[in-house]
Amino acid sequence: MSRLLFFLYSWLVFVPLMAATTLICGLVCLILTPFLPADRVARYTAVPWAKLCLLYSGVRVDIYGGHDLQPGQSYVIVANHLSQFDILVLYGYLGMDFRWVMKHELRKVPIIGICCEKLGHIFIDRSDKQAAIASLNEARARLNNGASVLFFPEGTRSRDGKLKPFKKGAFKMAQELQLPVLPVTLTGTFDILPPGTIRLQPGHQATLTLHAPLPVSGHDDTELNKLMQLSHDAIAAPLSQPGPQVLA
Repeated sequence: MSRLLFFLYSWLVFVPLMAATTLICGLVCLILTPFLPADRVARYTAVPWAKLCLLYSGVRVDIYGGHDLQPGQSYVIVANHLSQFDILVLYGYLGMDFRWVMKHELRKVPIIGICCEKLGHIFIDRSDKQAAIASLNEARARLNNGASVLFFPEGTRSRDGKLKPFKKGAFKMAQELQLPVLPVTLTGTFDILPPGTIRLQPGHQATLTLHAPLPVSGHDDTELNKLMQLSHDAIAAPLSQPGPQVLA
């Protein structure tokens, strides 16, 4: 009975509320972007949008770590990708000014696509290597005043909840710019909205774990592979052995 009620709530309440919130926040974003810096516009529009959508869906977010972050420092953020809800959790609760590197198909999503473009997020076409390189060069140019860049280094969502091998793009950028890598683990979002379905699952919470930043040294492949492995190990730990942590 409870699942039936939540199903009805999802379609009769959650979906209309999310659509209305997306429309309102999107319009405010487009109005403000000519006049305010992107980080402030995101703080006034995208962050409330994400938190409200999580509230409507009954998702609670717990945050762990973050004590080692330095104010004003730019990072190359790498996070696992389990669900579309990852975007809401990261935008709502990461608490950092960042530019997302996202697949170019998302530019076509109504309202969200154009707002992401106006906020300076980077669309990358992985089927076109030259275009992808140009997009990453554009991302480098936007890392100023403490802004960070965020990658899903698996390249796409996990279909089974397990962490997949990482692609090298994020780590090459970290090496080239000598920026620390910040591994971030998302848990719980896979159960909220499993792949292949649009039916929300009630009674779940998400967690966001910010690991200690990894310093970058050297530019060779040995150091690159080491950085990738350390990041993968850090992100994988809460996925395989969830347990009590220190709240941020």
